[in-house]
Amino acid sequence: MNKRVAVIGAGPAGLMAAEVLSQFDYDVHVYEQKPSAARKFLMAGKTGLNISHAENIERFIARYDQAEWLAPWVRQWDANWIQQWMAGLGIESYIGSSGRVFPIEMKAAPLLRAWLKRLQQDGVNFHYRHQVLSLKAQKLQVQNLLNMAQSEQFFDAIVLACGAVSWSQLGSDGAWQQWLEADAVEPFQASNAGVEIPWSLFMQPVFGQPLKRVEAWAGDTERTVGDIVISHYGLESGLVYKQGRALRAQAKADQPMQLCLDLMPELTQQQLAQKLQPSKKQSLSNVWRKAGLDAAKASLIRELVPKALWTQPEPLAAKIKALSITLSGFRPIEEAISCAGGVKREALSQQLQLNSHPSVFCAGEMLDWDAPTGGYLLTACFATGRAAGEGVHQFLQRS
Repeated sequence: MNKRVAVIGAGPAGLMAAEVLSQFDYDVHVYEQKPSAARKFLMAGKTGLNISHAENIERFIARYDQAEWLAPWVRQWDANWIQQWMAGLGIESYIGSSGRVFPIEMKAAPLLRAWLKRLQQDGVNFHYRHQVLSLKAQKLQVQNLLNMAQSEQFFDAIVLACGAVSWSQLGSDGAWQQWLEADAVEPFQASNAGVEIPWSLFMQPVFGQPLKRVEAWAGDTERTVGDIVISHYGLESGLVYKQGRALRAQAKADQPMQLCLDLMPELTQQQLAQKLQPSKKQSLSNVWRKAGLDAAKASLIRELVPKALWTQPEPLAAKIKALSITLSGFRPIEEAISCAGGVKREALSQQLQLNSHPSVFCAGEMLDWDAPTGGYLLTACFATGRAAGEGVHQFLQRS
């Protein structure tokens, strides 16, 4: 009789684990509590599926907060491997000008359909609308959400690919945390999320407007240039997401969370001060506009810079080139694109096997790693899913 393997969660990590295991003589079952697979993957692909990034591999790996841990897997299943894997499914891809890797169709659905079809052809059994209620040793208590019937299922090995806790409406609700010891899980925090600032009423007219081409950093982090949107709750954009790790570190050290912006990175401080010289013939607003400060940037300056400095070119230029913004926190974790936190590295073997449950393996976003958007999240989900699948195979060959 073939050994039975359960994969809990039909997201990218779970599907990759199932793909690895389907190449061997195992009876593979994927349990998904939602009516269909990979709902977060599909949602992420609605605006163009950024599946990986073609930058230098060392730079790529450095984007992760657990770079040393993830490095062997990300090296093995990198952007080049992902493109070849997609081609094997009949999905052609391209590298954009930013280095990001996209399917030519820019959609997730065709890729997912082809992937699921191949997995089914390879004998993987899918159980949708099936919720795992408990995990005890090698037994799962499973509830069929269509008729609410419960059953106990035994498996020789189990892969947990249950996701983190962001976008819980798509299936990643974090209920799996009760199956593990409390000290095995680092508490989740919002990542790749907007930041909150208690704006005054003065800022309302520029809500929804972008701060175009600004430079952002937090502490001694790498400075990056891009656009940031002013929201009713604070600031939002990929540029902000990149500073999330440093901002969380500030909070953890009981320091104020401070994001710094250079509103005019194309000018030196001296050049900007020259452009800000007051004129008797022009209003202050007009001077600022001619210096390159649009309505959004001018409003931010008025909000954060003392009025006494508005007509002093040198100190105002210094503020504009290094505008420090004190944040009150991140947006709620349910709104975050991803999460920091999860199953700790020390709770797992090198094969992603739980030390406390040798037959149980973990993969994907439920692990304690974090990365910015740009293809890094999906790449690590694919890589850890494959690593967990290979770990299961090694375990079953020994047992």
